[in-house]
Amino acid sequence: MSTSYEVVKQALSEGIRARQVVLDQHVEKLVEIGKICGEAIENGNKILLCGNGGSAADAQHLAAELLIRLRPEITRQTLPAIALAMDSSTLTACGNDLGFEVIFERMVEALGKKGDVLIGITTSGKSPNVLKALTKAKELGITTVGFLGGTGGPALSLCDYSFIAPTPVTGRIQELHITAGHIVMELVEDHLIDKGKLKIVK
Repeated sequence: MSTSYEVVKQALSEGIRARQVVLDQHVEKLVEIGKICGEAIENGNKILLCGNGGSAADAQHLAAELLIRLRPEITRQTLPAIALAMDSSTLTACGNDLGFEVIFERMVEALGKKGDVLIGITTSGKSPNVLKALTKAKELGITTVGFLGGTGGPALSLCDYSFIAPTPVTGRIQELHITAGHIVMELVEDHLIDKGKLKIVK
């Protein structure tokens, strides 16, 4: 059995290795995702985010960065983002009445419109409710983005744009997802500032 020190070293080493791969191979993908998200908001649309468990927390975290504030040196107006797992009444009603697999699909149908962006976060790329949400989004003309892991799973084919964390370890995938998400939100903010669409409060 590995010692505690070995466990820590292995986790940190894998995180460093995966980040280096992102730095070497995935910068262009993150720039592309930041651009399409920034353009969506610039054009009066919004960002929808969904995921389960830790990925639901990531979706809420990233939505808050747009709704409230991302960088302490930049105070500006709120930006439109909705995390689809925030309403416990809707979640439990859907799980009880219709099944948990359709929860995000129904919220996309109700809240999404053509020109919006849906970011589906799933470490396996196999989450049924995220797959259904991505499918519904494509039907509605909503741009689909996947924050995925492994090989991307079946979610990959449903995504117009994707970032696949280059590690098989779930914890490291989640760490890269929130890192990539923060980067994308910074790019969104920078895009809107460059376009003169943000009112900065000094």
